[in-house]
Amino acid sequence: MTLRDHRFFQEVIALRLPVEDYVIAGSAPMLAHGINRNIGDIDIVARGAAWKISLELGRVSTSPLGPAQRVVLFDGDVEVLDGWFGYSVDSLIEEGEIVDGFRFLSLARTVEWKIALGREVDLEDVELIRRSLNDAS
Repeated sequence: MTLRDHRFFQEVIALRLPVEDYVIAGSAPMLAHGINRNIGDIDIVARGAAWKISLELGRVSTSPLGPAQRVVLFDGDVEVLDGWFGYSVDSLIEEGEIVDGFRFLSLARTVEWKIALGREVDLEDVELIRRSLNDAS
């Protein structure tokens, strides 16, 4: 199955967000790099036109995981946020990697925030990412 076949990514496509104004964060970058991981939703960090589109589609609330506002769409499958753990949104987007037409947070940044958050599931993901990178080298 390709990314575009996954239900969550089909929902992202339906949003028609300009790729230059968002980056997919959370655990989804692992999927983009072929790391087999079940994900419960897609987190999108947005600015500009992408954030404006999101605001037109849903209600804004405060994110429970950091200083950001969010719009929850598709019954929770997709969360669009205007921030990500205090990082510069512009930097995250500019550093993003395009895979299959989607812009993803780099694995290096993914490891960084997962370690900082320190939840058991995130630390397990860090190990999966590290093993994958070691296998690739």
